[in-house]
Amino acid sequence: MKIATYNINSIKAHAVSFFSWLKKNNPDIVLLQEIKCDTENFLYFECESLGYKVAVLGQKSYNGVAILSKFDFTITSRNLPNFVDEASRYLEILVTTEQTKFYIASIYAPNGCAPDKNVEKEKLKYKLNWFDALYERIRYLSKTSIPIIIGGDFNVMMQDIDAYDIEKFINSPLYKKDVRNKIYALNYLGLYDSYRLLDKKNEAFTFWDYTANSFVTNSGLRIDYLFISSYFAERLEKCVVDRKIREMDKTSDHTTLVAEFKDF
Repeated sequence: MKIATYNINSIKAHAVSFFSWLKKNNPDIVLLQEIKCDTENFLYFECESLGYKVAVLGQKSYNGVAILSKFDFTITSRNLPNFVDEASRYLEILVTTEQTKFYIASIYAPNGCAPDKNVEKEKLKYKLNWFDALYERIRYLSKTSIPIIIGGDFNVMMQDIDAYDIEKFINSPLYKKDVRNKIYALNYLGLYDSYRLLDKKNEAFTFWDYTANSFVTNSGLRIDYLFISSYFAERLEKCVVDRKIREMDKTSDHTTLVAEFKDF
């Protein structure tokens, strides 16, 4: 089974490159973030024509998450329970395969950055509270003993090697210690960073800003993840950052992260 996550930064603006990548790579499940369209205006026909069942939590012009799956599923949560949020940032489904059932969620975490320090303080507070709500949801799911995958744009670097120049981000909401601790807390719930399970030393950037030739100079960040519970960790065969879609014209400032699992 092949699962991908991708911050598409507008499904309509980047449809051509995305569907080209999708047809070539044929993943079983795709988690999308920043689709930037209303739920009813998502490109359902294009996805369904390729064999995917689609779940969407949209938002006009901003945010929005979606899940494409070749397996049957039921939607179990639209946005995080017990957390009032105007932004569409969390979509969770329960997937059914011949081998097992599992929860999988597409996540677009708050960024937290702002040029004004007072505004940034409020955004950081929202970000930390959002991660607390995420923790509570994953803690609840972990008690069911059903395997879990959560993937998407977490807007956090976990280690120094996850940025081209970590010194520039020491005091940023993308790397502050209290933000990183929210991600580490997921490890205590039994979730593993799929990429670092297989490669603990090398950089694996998933985002390059559009400005300043960032992609050409590889001035990137690793902020997109697939976190997996032990059931999937035991079956993980490969997890790679696929830069091909970022090399295309009219594409997102992120690229795809793809994990493959045996016994499916």
